[in-house]
Amino acid sequence: MRRAVAWMLWALLGASAATAAHAQTAPSDQGIQTVTVTYTRDPVDKSYRKMIRGMERFQREHALAPQATLRFRLLPRSPTVDMHGITLRVIGDHIAVPVPVAPDNSFTLPRNEQALQEDAAVVANRKTTSMTWRAQVMTPGLPPGTRRLGDLRLECLVGMEAGLVSNSSPLFGWISNALTSPEQVCNSPDGNFLFFTERPVFAVTLRAGDRTEILPFRFLYAGGDQTRDMLPFCDCQVLLDRTYYAPIWDRSWPDDTLVSFETMDDAP
Repeated sequence: MRRAVAWMLWALLGASAATAAHAQTAPSDQGIQTVTVTYTRDPVDKSYRKMIRGMERFQREHALAPQATLRFRLLPRSPTVDMHGITLRVIGDHIAVPVPVAPDNSFTLPRNEQALQEDAAVVANRKTTSMTWRAQVMTPGLPPGTRRLGDLRLECLVGMEAGLVSNSSPLFGWISNALTSPEQVCNSPDGNFLFFTERPVFAVTLRAGDRTEILPFRFLYAGGDQTRDMLPFCDCQVLLDRTYYAPIWDRSWPDDTLVSFETMDDAP
């Protein structure tokens, strides 16, 4: 069964799927330079103001994941993008703030008032559409191979507030055009907010007390109906076999629900 699913994904992608592979608003003035900045050509960037708003949203909605921390993370969109040695800077008209990137390409974002005033951008040394950005809300101490549903709910709210969803198209029904706010996207079954696993996923199971449910196939692989023409408009472009939807809108599943993953390379 796993082999059949793997071959189906191969056909969807048209190539081998890539296996590449606690933000807090603490101020930091170390390493800040006051300069006149010129942008590199066609960089990957995000709005600094929006990402700070995402961090503030994390603080406001912390009850969804009271033990969790927030980081942001970079993921590949192209099979050729080199995810090693990525550098990030917050760049405004007259300021450049380096942002340390961890080996797993996650980072926290310092708060800087000048950068906010200058409507700065968070700029990576990679080309546009080569990477996707995600919030990463993680409660410590969970069993291996699991996530917590409240963490995923907060990831969606933070990611939408921070403007991390990118490069959607009317041809690709990833996030409905009728849904524009974080509340609409994250609280509606039509929001279709994608999550990523660390390894190619075979099955996703929800567990809350005595209640257990295996998510249907349509919750995996970005719905399983993407064509080669549609994939370039999806953040899942090269990570299709690691994507899933979670029923974050369904309040019959409590925040402490465990989401567990069976992966393609697990032993039968």
